[in-house]
Amino acid sequence: MLTSGFHWVLAFTILLISAPAYSQVRGSETEHAKWDLGVWVAGETGEEITNSFAEAQIWSAGIFAGRMLTDEVGHGWRRGRLEFACDVMPVFETYGNQRTHGFGFDPVILRWNSALRKNRISPYIELSGGAVSTPVNLPPGNTSSFNFMAKGGGGIYYRTRARQAFDIGVHWSHISNANLGVENYEFNGVQVSIAYHWFK
Repeated sequence: MLTSGFHWVLAFTILLISAPAYSQVRGSETEHAKWDLGVWVAGETGEEITNSFAEAQIWSAGIFAGRMLTDEVGHGWRRGRLEFACDVMPVFETYGNQRTHGFGFDPVILRWNSALRKNRISPYIELSGGAVSTPVNLPPGNTSSFNFMAKGGGGIYYRTRARQAFDIGVHWSHISNANLGVENYEFNGVQVSIAYHWFK
């Protein structure tokens, strides 16, 4: 159930970091920024019970705060900066199998911002972990209203100004109670996100 979505995201990420059209350009305005603040909205579709990726959908939105842990390090296509971030999502709405809302957060987001750039475009890859709380059990048939979330994937920054950028991302997404309940039904899907960043 996890493999098809994960392989799709992995292929997308490899394409981003290995695309020959990218060239390494030093001296970007954001190269020396320490803080990364943003707002984002995301939509995802996935499977819960039937193995159909059209079975359930989730809309979410929130705010993002990150801190660069390193300057640019590495050589060639591996060169980049490591960022630690977190986010909160006051908007979490599910559709499909059931309609409910909730609140979520990702206290751990590890993002590798690649130094590969072409004009205003540069890629990144990331992994994140968090949790979501809903007033009812999620997904249907589950035995917990508190669930853990994990995401992995990547995206592309499009610089709009010296220290501002759009971010379009694609992630594999997983939600489950990690066997803390009697049953552990899970959501597995593909998420597409759009964000806007201010680098300080």
